[in-house]
Amino acid sequence: MILEAAPEGIVVCDATANDHPVIYANSAFGQLSGYPLPALIGTNLRILQGADREQEGRRLLREALARGESARAVVRNYRADGSAFCNDILLQPVRDANGSIVQWVSYHRDVTDRARGADRAPGTGLPAWMREDRLTGQYARPYFEELLRRDWQLAQRDSHEISLTLFDIDDLTAYNETFERAAGDACIRRVARIVSNSYRRGSDLVGRWEGGTFAVLTQGDASEKASEYARIVVQRVRDLLIHHPRAVNGGRYVTLSAGVASLVPPRELALDALLNGCLAALRRAKARGKNSICAAEAADFE
Repeated sequence: MILEAAPEGIVVCDATANDHPVIYANSAFGQLSGYPLPALIGTNLRILQGADREQEGRRLLREALARGESARAVVRNYRADGSAFCNDILLQPVRDANGSIVQWVSYHRDVTDRARGADRAPGTGLPAWMREDRLTGQYARPYFEELLRRDWQLAQRDSHEISLTLFDIDDLTAYNETFERAAGDACIRRVARIVSNSYRRGSDLVGRWEGGTFAVLTQGDASEKASEYARIVVQRVRDLLIHHPRAVNGGRYVTLSAGVASLVPPRELALDALLNGCLAALRRAKARGKNSICAAEAADFE
């Protein structure tokens, strides 16, 4: 009765079966998706993306499923009648007494109006609970993304440089498995304070992207300068000497990896190019042994 009365869409999927089929969906989700509830049972929620599979939000959710972690992402979905909407999805695992994931619960909100209103004053369409990340006190991802869209458009209009940095805690899953989730959250908070305190200019924006990943937007910074800032943050986190016995970089301490993307955005370039460049740089930093920084290359923005 409580789930049925909820104003947001709620879906429960079976984590023990192949393809994670839907085993429950409430009435609000039926109204949101346009699908009759009986038609959803036994299906995978990817039907809501149709052929629109190349989305950053889908990748984030897919990686969270693989890691067995909570995640939040905005994904373009399509109703039964073919109409599109932006779905803000919060995904959470449900574990049994042995710690095994038995179900995935997801919460769904239609944020189409917010996505269409990127040119209005930032934050006016977001409720307070979506503006601040509860764990770290940084900007929550939906609000950070709204500010990012605003500043991207300004950088295009004024032809000035903009830089995005993504910091990611190395081997966070192994840390959580060793010390349990409460200790992992405490680690995230300590790292978040270092990141926040390292960017104090009025134009700097700092947000929690997901899990142990933090996003920083700076203005007028060339790649070399933004990379130097990132290098200082990475060293400050290493200097915390947070013990991590399963760190694979050999230092036995919690470390960060960072990807940096900087450019003067042409008017025809989509914001996804900046995100893709930053993510590509972060993946290279991880591949090089972690506890390192990489800057995006020209090909990464394509």
